[in-house]
Amino acid sequence: MDDAVVKAVGALVPGGALRGELDRHGRTLRWIEVGQGAPTVVLDAPSAGSSMMWTSVLAPLARCTRVIAYDRAGLGLSDPVPRLTLDSAVADLAALLSRAGGGPCVLVGNSWGGQLAELVAWAEPDLVAGLVLLDPSHEEFQPWVGRMAEGVYARQLAVRTSLRLTGGPRHRHAVREASRATDDPRVRELLVAAWLAASGGPQQVRTAVDEYRMIVKATPEIRRRRAASRLPDVPVTVLSASRGMPQGMRRRWTELQRSVAASVAGGEHAVVPAAGHYIQSSRPDVVTRAVLAALERVRHPRGG
Repeated sequence: MDDAVVKAVGALVPGGALRGELDRHGRTLRWIEVGQGAPTVVLDAPSAGSSMMWTSVLAPLARCTRVIAYDRAGLGLSDPVPRLTLDSAVADLAALLSRAGGGPCVLVGNSWGGQLAELVAWAEPDLVAGLVLLDPSHEEFQPWVGRMAEGVYARQLAVRTSLRLTGGPRHRHAVREASRATDDPRVRELLVAAWLAASGGPQQVRTAVDEYRMIVKATPEIRRRRAASRLPDVPVTVLSASRGMPQGMRRRWTELQRSVAASVAGGEHAVVPAAGHYIQSSRPDVVTRAVLAALERVRHPRGG
């Protein structure tokens, strides 16, 4: 498939990029794929995000292994699911790992993508070789102010999209992210086009709104699953942001994230200086090192 994302990432990453597709009962999940080697690293974006959110880390990771940046149902270039639920999100990611991963994968997730990685690791531990969780969501961190703001933002975005008022902000965001990924003007232009293709369309906005609602509604069930489950005995790294939130709220969230790392023998946790919530964007160097360290731990287990 010759699309804007393939062109942009192919120009960004030495060795080029491929488009991967998986049929899910008549709808298609899509991802962008770079590099070669094992284990495969699978990247899952935050709520409402797409595979384009990983462009700043794709090239360095592709030098070391195969990397898949995944679009959840209805986001990026993936087809929507008729009814988005917690179970449909978990089943889609598990199917991707099983059928496209080529063996147990190192799963990297940011925000909701990080919590979804935990849910899959609880449900299908044999599919997961390691976890790198970037400022992951947690069901016990549900400040009403933040959830209200997310809901208002999602509704405003939906209205603005229906009125076709999002072009300027979307373009500025795309330019900013493209500038972070490369200094090459030609590749930046391709990345901007890819960002615009992968975000902000009516279906993508509807899915973003649905995903916010689903996450809030699923909180009691996620709490139940955490109480009844444990992460597999694999390398686990949790990185916390250090910016973008009042200190008291940030401390609370960071402690919950620290507890996730502490739930596994040898789990590692770090607070990343100068990092906002989207750590792969604000500190791609730290994320790259963490994923490469996880790969090393998977390939060469301690005492193995």
